[in-house]
Amino acid sequence: MNILLTGCAGFVGWKTTELLTEQGHQVTGIDNLNDYYDIGLKQWRLKQLEPLEGFHFEELDLEDRAGLEALFQNNPFDAVINLAARAGVRYSMENPHVYMQTNAVGNLNVLESMRQTDVKKLVLSSTSSLYAGQPMPFLESLPVNEPISPYAATKKAAEALSYTYHHLYGFDVSIVRYFTVYGPAGRPDMAPLRFVRWIDEGTPITLFGDGSQSRDFTYIDDIARGTIAALKEVGYEIINLGGGQNPISISRMIETFESQLGKKAIIDQKPFIKADMMHTWAEISKAKELLGWEPQVSFESGTQQLVDWYLAEKEWVSQINL
Repeated sequence: MNILLTGCAGFVGWKTTELLTEQGHQVTGIDNLNDYYDIGLKQWRLKQLEPLEGFHFEELDLEDRAGLEALFQNNPFDAVINLAARAGVRYSMENPHVYMQTNAVGNLNVLESMRQTDVKKLVLSSTSSLYAGQPMPFLESLPVNEPISPYAATKKAAEALSYTYHHLYGFDVSIVRYFTVYGPAGRPDMAPLRFVRWIDEGTPITLFGDGSQSRDFTYIDDIARGTIAALKEVGYEIINLGGGQNPISISRMIETFESQLGKKAIIDQKPFIKADMMHTWAEISKAKELLGWEPQVSFESGTQQLVDWYLAEKEWVSQINL
């Protein structure tokens, strides 16, 4: 297939692009290389992708409607995987307009470009943050009409727009809701990479809450495999991609990193943030039945691979702004 993948220098975009090219697909990757987090990490990921056969990169922002339309006009895409998004619950409280522009309007620009060039398949990344206040484990059929952060609200808007284009124009849409993705070269604004480096350096860990909050951690390779599996023709479906095990507390994550690094963490506890969720836990039966997908990497194995990558790349990773 000839695939447009947005956000290719992002965490999930990088690994998904890598696996797609391994499978023989042609991938045009776009990214605006914004500085929401340290661009050095995005440049490192892009450097890993550039030698891959079948990969072509263009620096482009989803908000550049004319540039996006020209890209579609000049390339006969078979499908779009839209992973470009502003992520992060806390930052969305400070910059809600940026989140609306990228996550909602940016997705609308993608949908319109698809309509104009008769591209019918969309895979859209979404988030477990939509399930706030719902009973666990989270089923895709739960009503998610009470988002508690601008981030969640804008991803809900992107989902709703995608359904509209499915209904009006016959788009085949797979919406994949990710649950706390972690692994090597992960986002430095998320706890796993931060905590590994802080424990190793002896820097106090900033912990919001008492550590009892928990997440359904999902390893990056598993997320990338599920995203690619979602290229399947499904009509319109929302599909959870999660770790498939009981949620893991932040305290347990810290203890795991302490054991793997052979060092003790110093904890700087802060009040819990109201926009955060206490727990996430994915029901993944739908992904198993519809996509033949289930996670393969355990939390212990995944965290060890993150720690090993950090130690191997420590010279430059220690310079990244967290």
